[in-house]
Amino acid sequence: MPRIKKLFQLKYFSSLFEIIRKTSRKLPYLRLKFSHGIPAPTQFKFLKNSSFTDEVSNQTLVFHLEGALLKAYSLFPYFMLVAFEAGGLFRALILLLLYPLVWLLGHELGLKVMVFVSFVGIKKEKFRAGTAILPKFFLEDVGVVGFDMVMKYKTKVAVTSMPRIMVECFLVDYLGIHVVIGKELKEFHGYFLGLMEENMDPATMCINNIGLGCFRNSHYQKIFSRCKEIYLVTEAEKKKWPVLPRKKSLKPLIFHDGRLAFRPTPLNTLSMFIWLPFGFLLHITRIMVFISLPFNVSGPLLAFSGMINTVSNSNVESSGEGKKRGMLYVCNHRTLLDPIYLTFVMMKSVSAVTYSVSRFSEVISPIKTVRLTRDRKTDEETMKKMLSKGDLVVCPEGTTCREPYLLRFSPLFAEITDDIVPVAIKLQVTLFYGSTASGQKCLDSAFHLTNPNPTCLIMILNKLPGWQTHTAGGKSKFEVANYVQGQIATALGFECTNLTRKDKYAILAGNDGIV
Repeated sequence: MPRIKKLFQLKYFSSLFEIIRKTSRKLPYLRLKFSHGIPAPTQFKFLKNSSFTDEVSNQTLVFHLEGALLKAYSLFPYFMLVAFEAGGLFRALILLLLYPLVWLLGHELGLKVMVFVSFVGIKKEKFRAGTAILPKFFLEDVGVVGFDMVMKYKTKVAVTSMPRIMVECFLVDYLGIHVVIGKELKEFHGYFLGLMEENMDPATMCINNIGLGCFRNSHYQKIFSRCKEIYLVTEAEKKKWPVLPRKKSLKPLIFHDGRLAFRPTPLNTLSMFIWLPFGFLLHITRIMVFISLPFNVSGPLLAFSGMINTVSNSNVESSGEGKKRGMLYVCNHRTLLDPIYLTFVMMKSVSAVTYSVSRFSEVISPIKTVRLTRDRKTDEETMKKMLSKGDLVVCPEGTTCREPYLLRFSPLFAEITDDIVPVAIKLQVTLFYGSTASGQKCLDSAFHLTNPNPTCLIMILNKLPGWQTHTAGGKSKFEVANYVQGQIATALGFECTNLTRKDKYAILAGNDGIV
């Protein structure tokens, strides 16, 4: 008899959601009130956002991630990110071709198809998309109104349709969610099978919670049936929500990985696959122009191919006559091609020192590139030797950073010379990132040059005054490094941090960054 009563309650609850979904599409918020977790509505009341949770902020909120927080209706972009970044190009193509079937099957069956295609055969211990890639795209899809409503509660429980491994890092680290309820992925000998566990047991949740969801989502009536009040929001209202400003998240997004620089909706993904053959030919053409032609000829040709370089020049410094050593250009690091971009805007050849550059990149580089060893004494001797032969470019961050932040500058360059020119670089791409922490670094330049219109802004700042240098000015090497970092950050509008290469690779790749 209790089992029959429970089934009746769940059936009634599901029917109630369906009725509300069909009849209340024009209503922004609806409040349903229940008694003791039993779905027997006693009050229907429409609420404005300002009156939401005014008297219940000390209670527990149970909210549906996709229905109450994310603006987008489709989950396809998140699974495409997993398929492309963790599974490769061929797996992403299969998922794209199956999208019509996913759409026809509806939410539950379509979700199972996307989970299977994206995860089957992926090694669990190497899967880092949930921590390194997806948080950026989730943050770009969070509605500020939904975020404000969720943050009003002291204790927050998130329920999701997606596998928990995809969303847990984002919810816990960036939104401060206390409990994440989602299905686990089945695995065999450390590999995902592409199947989700059927049940999510909410037995540990107490009754009398507050629920927050969307009219279209009736998939978690079992969990929401434990809530004494449920607030629902329409899809039409969610579309009006502004996107959450980055500064409002509990943790700034400084590091993220992956190659895709765009949100891979079905249409965007199709456009990417159509562009790839042309992009590959364009990438080969640009490399040939880089290698074979002089700067005064290759520059206009590269601009004609779509590469946009803008320079803001505060008087280019040169080593000048009578000087035995070259000028040291200190840049922030956005991509492997930073020194090459600087070479083209200066219209003269300079050498570069860098970390973790692949042999392939060294071969195709149009300028001399020397690999540093991360041994302080050896690297100091190498840089002094190269400065004695001409101008040199160094990126003291030691690794790239995509977001508007500068990592801590290594002070080694400050001990080598007082002839220092800070260079600020800002890069923008539309399809692919030309950097990676966990992928194949030999493909960095290929991905970057495959972009149709990569844009680079280079600001050559004033040479360091003598009083601000290490030898002539008596400043410590750390003061010089911090000063240069501050000058570049001010020029770009970026924020300085004390984070290092090791911090980045520990977060994104689970190693110390030595490649």
